[in-house]
Amino acid sequence: MPKLKSNRGAAKRFKRTATGKFTHDPAFASHILTKKNPKRKRKLRKAAVSSKADTKRLNRMLPYA
Repeated sequence: MPKLKSNRGAAKRFKRTATGKFTHDPAFASHILTKKNPKRKRKLRKAAVSSKADTKRLNRMLPYA
């Protein structure tokens, strides 16, 4: 069987952790920041963990990640 291709868009956006979960940078952090409160902006700096349903999908998209 040939090698599987990774989804390149997903490979650039997600990283697998040591426990097999996926992290990503959250959306809504790039512009229109004046109306967002400081607590929300501070939380947007940290990487977020993908949901369980998305993890199943990401495992198929990134077989070697």
